[in-house]
Amino acid sequence: MRALFIGIMSGTSMDGVDAALCEFDGLIFRKLLATHTLQYEAALRERLLHLQRRDPALTLREFIELDQGVAKAFTAAANQLLANAGIEATQVTAIGSHGQTVFHDPLVLGTSLQLGNPSLISAQTGIDTVADFRRKDMALGGHGAPLVPAFHEAIFGSRNEMRCAVNIGGIANITVLPCDESPVRGFDTGPGNGLMDEWAMRHLSKPFDNNGDFAASGTLRQDLLDALLADPYFAQTPPKSTGRGDFHLDWLEQRYPTLSQLPPADVQRTLCELTARSIADAIGTHASTTKRIIICGGGSQNGFLMQRLVALGSAPVSISDDLGLASGWVEAAAFAWLAMRTIKNLPGSLSAVTGASRSSILGGIFRA
Repeated sequence: MRALFIGIMSGTSMDGVDAALCEFDGLIFRKLLATHTLQYEAALRERLLHLQRRDPALTLREFIELDQGVAKAFTAAANQLLANAGIEATQVTAIGSHGQTVFHDPLVLGTSLQLGNPSLISAQTGIDTVADFRRKDMALGGHGAPLVPAFHEAIFGSRNEMRCAVNIGGIANITVLPCDESPVRGFDTGPGNGLMDEWAMRHLSKPFDNNGDFAASGTLRQDLLDALLADPYFAQTPPKSTGRGDFHLDWLEQRYPTLSQLPPADVQRTLCELTARSIADAIGTHASTTKRIIICGGGSQNGFLMQRLVALGSAPVSISDDLGLASGWVEAAAFAWLAMRTIKNLPGSLSAVTGASRSSILGGIFRA
């Protein structure tokens, strides 16, 4: 039976709120019907980035202001999406709201925090809202991330060839999709666009490096790359997850104290190589028999990064558009899918991916 769900996502790049209207036939994702992106107000985005980078002093009022600000942005994105599509709220079964991650610590505290008051979203859209997807998995001993691999399996999996889906947002992650009965695996590989975006903002006063042109103009600094790849995270055995709180410009300067002496373009070139190399190394180590690499997320729009992924890849590289789902909308669609699973009382996580003691139904339902 046809059903409509909305997925709303703002990832670690914090470059905007993506809202996707998706059609399902029972448990099967059929198509993406409409999309809308809403940019955060500059002041809100900067406060969110600052909160994620370090541990600033924050009053309870300031924290609530951020929580409400994110919720209002998510609400506005959903309502504009419906208006653009000519769909009434009553036609939508539920919204899956990822929220905005500002804290993620699976190893010490075993929890994660996403802002965006779901009660406000449900009240102001008139649609039941599923939110807080990560903490149930973490309560069961998992990392609560990545969550998208279950959706990758549903839409990209093949019985004819082993595939690897690569999502490149602020942080990059891979999903290993076997063609046999082996379990799906996945984990965060390390920085995606996040470090490159921060460096572009510092030196170009732009939120990202358009098409990777800034990186392409520089020279790879092997000593810098080696220092960055020596971070212990890259050698950790999955399951594992990370975030912008681990990989940021302060981290970059700590790993390479003479960073300021290098030409900015050379640093950007090396940061691009770090993303490409860490992804390629992860696939080579954990999915060496992959026959097709499928790229999705904002990184797919970085032409120079895509060139490096093709050059370093051990298998043909394509983007998810070639398989019928636009690369920039995979994550938003995934949270529509996860909301559908929750509403139907079905698990949304994969314990083999997150390391939880079992797969589980994710999130809480906030009624309109």
